[in-house]
Amino acid sequence: MKKKVVLTDEGFRKLEKELTELKTTGRKEVAEKIRTALSFGDLSENSEYEEAKNEQAMMESRIAQLESVLRDVQILEKNEISTDAVSVGVRVLVENKDNGEKVLYHIVSSSEADPFNFKISDKSPIGKALLMRGVGDNVLVDTPAGLLTLRVLEISQ
Repeated sequence: MKKKVVLTDEGFRKLEKELTELKTTGRKEVAEKIRTALSFGDLSENSEYEEAKNEQAMMESRIAQLESVLRDVQILEKNEISTDAVSVGVRVLVENKDNGEKVLYHIVSSSEADPFNFKISDKSPIGKALLMRGVGDNVLVDTPAGLLTLRVLEISQ
């Protein structure tokens, strides 16, 4: 049995939008590239054609992946998200005990993770270590950059 993918409403809408764009605009653009490349003649030495076909294959793979995710999705409703402990859907303010730096993370599923915007997966080292922790807890996190000690300052929606 396939496991449900847990998404925030925002993450669900973002993936839905991406799927729609790929199925409409993306497919049209790739089809046009293939048509243009075919007009160059001999396919055996036509790098534009090969590149367009590879782009088409990658796009169709992404479409299939998105359809699979969206077919087996569980959308987190705001009223289902507790702020008693860190879980998928919450925002958690932590303080790095080593340097005093404070960071606000949004804990999300791996399907909607965006570390550059502080949306971290519940499967990432920091996300996994923070799960089920409460305000005031100190958490030791083994990251690729080394050990971090984080203190949970606040949990919110």
